[in-house]
Amino acid sequence: MGQKVNPIALRLGIVRGWDSSWYGGNTFSDKLIEDHNIRKYMAARIPKGGISKVIIERTLKRITLTVHTARPGVVIGKGGAEVDKIKEELKKLTGKDVQINIFEIKRPELDAKLVGDSVAQQLQARISYRRAMKQAIASAMRVGAQGIKIKVSGRLGGAEMARTEQYKDGRIPLHTLRADIDYAVSEANTVYGKIGIKVWIFKGEVYGKRDLSPNVGVANTGGSGSGGGRGGRKRAGGDSGPKRRRNK
Repeated sequence: MGQKVNPIALRLGIVRGWDSSWYGGNTFSDKLIEDHNIRKYMAARIPKGGISKVIIERTLKRITLTVHTARPGVVIGKGGAEVDKIKEELKKLTGKDVQINIFEIKRPELDAKLVGDSVAQQLQARISYRRAMKQAIASAMRVGAQGIKIKVSGRLGGAEMARTEQYKDGRIPLHTLRADIDYAVSEANTVYGKIGIKVWIFKGEVYGKRDLSPNVGVANTGGSGSGGGRGGRKRAGGDSGPKRRRNK
């Protein structure tokens, strides 16, 4: 069962908080679609910004976005020009006042979305999928992940028949609700078809009550207007697990 449930959805309210923080009321569906359009726009607007996730908080007339990115300089732009443009474009898209804060991810090797996107970029550059996966696993274990699993599916290496392969290292306890597991899906658009990439990263177990507010641990240092500052970070510690296994 643990293989078939989204690890993040399974842990909502236990060790994970929601990426959207607002009360819907009678306009829940409109706000839900608007959130989806905002995230879709951010991913398309800054494809090389290393954006992991966008936290959306709403008040009556204002939308506050916290962009988690590994490359804050690309998102902010020279003198904050880029983030000002994005703010104005989002105002037109939503019809509401928009505030943008930037949070820098100090260890992209421990973020499932960024790891998946990195593997996808390497596959699009025709690098061997085995090499890309093993390098990503080694990097994550080196900086403190307790376990990582990467699964790729599609026409691997340009083969005629699609197949699925995965590599893992350490432990990934998907049934343990207190386990802090980051999960993401990425896609590589290669010349011979689309390849799906799934990444699970186990960062350790959480004991006691955890603060589930969306931006806990983020200390913004910038202004509350167009830009926003770079924040703090959470560290994931732990030693490496058992030897690597290859599953076909």
